[in-house]
Amino acid sequence: MSQGTRSAGERHDEILAAIGRRIVSGAQPAGSVLTLESISAEHGISRTVSREVIRVLESMGLVESRRRVGITIQPRTRWSVFDARLIRWRLDGGERAEFLATLSELRRGFEPVAAALAAERADEHQCRILAAAVSDMSVHGRGGDLESYLLADKVFHRTLLEASGNEMFRSLTGVVNEVLAGRTHHGMMPATPNPAAIALHDDVARAIRLRDPEVAEASMRAIITEAAAAVSEETPSPPEVL
Repeated sequence: MSQGTRSAGERHDEILAAIGRRIVSGAQPAGSVLTLESISAEHGISRTVSREVIRVLESMGLVESRRRVGITIQPRTRWSVFDARLIRWRLDGGERAEFLATLSELRRGFEPVAAALAAERADEHQCRILAAAVSDMSVHGRGGDLESYLLADKVFHRTLLEASGNEMFRSLTGVVNEVLAGRTHHGMMPATPNPAAIALHDDVARAIRLRDPEVAEASMRAIITEAAAAVSEETPSPPEVL
């Protein structure tokens, strides 16, 4: 791929994210109308690129394009809420803590069950990956390397969902990745990750290896509960009105 092609792709992604964030934040409210001309003029791009951006937003349920009407911003009820990009944009907004609480509720509904299934279905290779991920989390956690910790955490949860053997659970990997990344990139992780949280991940990995679905499920539920509590603690309180 040429440098020019990469640059065009990056520009496309930047504009997509800019418009997407504006929609999910409410700055571009539902019912308002955009045009290809206005998008092209604002961002200095061709109508072709504007059309490509709108096509992606339309696939996410954020806009609807109709002849003689224009590009209409859609209400939240129409959004593809599991789209990883949409989750990322919403986490960039001002209602981050509330949205993370909603995502925690979602995770409680599927990750503990996925852990129980993984205890029944994981192969030896997946068990080794889970154990290695926990080891990496421990090392990077002690060193305060949050980006490397995040990578190991993502590997753990991705492998767990894959090991469940359920394609629906596996398809939610992107959702979990964005939750984990959102905490890290928005300052909602402690400078040194909680050793108790790492120990819970180790409990899950061990339970899966020992084929113990009940312990795997309970430990996974405890991970999500700990994470939700940590988010509440790390979220700054709004300033007092004097």
